[in-house]
Amino acid sequence: MGKKILINFIKEHLVSYSIGIVFMLLTSYIQTLFPKVLGNTIDILKVNNFNPKSVYLNLVYIVLIAVGTFASTYAWRNLIIGNGRTLECYLREKLFDHFQKLSPEFYNKRKTGDLIAYAINDINAVRMTFGPATSMAIKGIVICVISVYSMAKTINWGLTILVLVPIPIIIFVMFHIGKIVRKRFKKVQESFAAISDRVQENISGIRVIKAYVQEEDEVKKFEELNEQMVESNLKMVGISAYVAPLIELCFSISFVLNLIIGGNMALEDKISLGQFIAFNGYLTMIMAPIISIGRIITIVQRGMASLGRLNEIFNVNPEIKEGDNLIKAPIKGTIEIKNLSFSYPNSKEIALRDINLIIPQGHTLGIIGKTGSGKSTLINLLLKMYNVSNEKILFDGIDINDYELNTLRDSFGFVPQENFLFNASVSDNIKFFKDTYSKDEMINAAQNSCIYESIMGLPKGFDEILGERGVNISGGQKQRISIARALIKNPQILILDDSLSAVDTITEKQILKNLKTIRKNKTTIIIAHRISAVIDADEIIVLDKGKILERGTHLELVKKGGLYYDIHNAQSQNS
Repeated sequence: MGKKILINFIKEHLVSYSIGIVFMLLTSYIQTLFPKVLGNTIDILKVNNFNPKSVYLNLVYIVLIAVGTFASTYAWRNLIIGNGRTLECYLREKLFDHFQKLSPEFYNKRKTGDLIAYAINDINAVRMTFGPATSMAIKGIVICVISVYSMAKTINWGLTILVLVPIPIIIFVMFHIGKIVRKRFKKVQESFAAISDRVQENISGIRVIKAYVQEEDEVKKFEELNEQMVESNLKMVGISAYVAPLIELCFSISFVLNLIIGGNMALEDKISLGQFIAFNGYLTMIMAPIISIGRIITIVQRGMASLGRLNEIFNVNPEIKEGDNLIKAPIKGTIEIKNLSFSYPNSKEIALRDINLIIPQGHTLGIIGKTGSGKSTLINLLLKMYNVSNEKILFDGIDINDYELNTLRDSFGFVPQENFLFNASVSDNIKFFKDTYSKDEMINAAQNSCIYESIMGLPKGFDEILGERGVNISGGQKQRISIARALIKNPQILILDDSLSAVDTITEKQILKNLKTIRKNKTTIIIAHRISAVIDADEIIVLDKGKILERGTHLELVKKGGLYYDIHNAQSQNS
């Protein structure tokens, strides 16, 4: 899939690439005129009664060559190198878009640092391959072909072939080295990913690290990773270091052969001094592209290694599948669950077993249960974070798999257990960076989630910038801002996944009272450990080991004397 994206990009930009290549060919041709003009000028100067006008004319040619080279180089660099930068942006956008479509299961298996490496280092390596490396390769081939032809034309094919004999050796060795570079670059990328992941984990968990006085241990672990990266880089540099000395050695042989044979030919007047200098000029001109072969091969091998890594990611298909109907009608709020059983991918343990439940539109369902009882799993399935069999979950009588995925999730307002706040203003966190909500709607959402007064107590109010993940506010404030984010959406179905655990009982009671008022005729699901959060729900279910153990209203469940009664008594004694 990554290669397909790349091919599509090249097709879209084929015109600009073609024009860029034309200018590149023109640059190469213009540059190869210089040795010939220089040789002619020297021959003119050797003549006893030379014509100064001819010299001045050749000087004008040299200036025109310089100007032509500048103009055509400027044109192709803007087109070819510019397209490389556009490709980098294009691939990164495609990769980010692909990340958005992948299921939570994918992220459970991948490290953050590794994914960051894909988005930065690997894409940059691909850009270098289809930008600078491509241009250097095309330009180098053209210069070499024209120069070799000009050398043969200036003197003869025999001398040209003789002085260029060492060059095939260089190319053969470079291709061999390039294969090794590709393997070693993959190790470099893996080391970079490991370091990125370690840095990300340490920054995210800095409070825990400090609380457990683990700074020195973490530094030691980082030093080990850093040394591994240095070692992998040195191994790659070590093999690349052979290239430059080898090129210099081979070209030294070429120049020695040229000085001996070509010099004698000039002394014997078989060729003119100008022809000899022009020949040397072409040989020198060939040297630059040949030297760049090493760099080109290294860049291309890196790029191919990175493209392979990107292909692995792009070939990961989203596990969440949509049905054939793709209904876009908004959900009204009635939920029906029929004989639902579920196990997580690659797990033999059953997370939910034989769940049967009807939540009429406008009702509030409370879900209570111990840790690991399946509460969050049930919510994940309602949001279709995992695939669900047909006819197991229905919204308004329509199978969950018949809804378009975006339409389905857009009908929900969801406040997860782990609240995530962005490094942005309070207003942006509540509105989720959308301009569709008015200031009054934002204030109402903040008031109903009982966070308004706390926000107004901040130095800049709603414009106060929250730190990463909201580090500069309390856990209860984070939860209430997250609730405000869900309420401003005014969804048909609101899910609070243990989202009142960090607030005090008085604030919790006020939030629940507000919800009862503003959520009339709309479905609400409240998951909680505290019974006080679900006490007024129309129905409460008690989950245990993935099964509905008890169900009913608060009073009905207390009278049953089961698990709910035990939880109620335990919490009453602790309050």
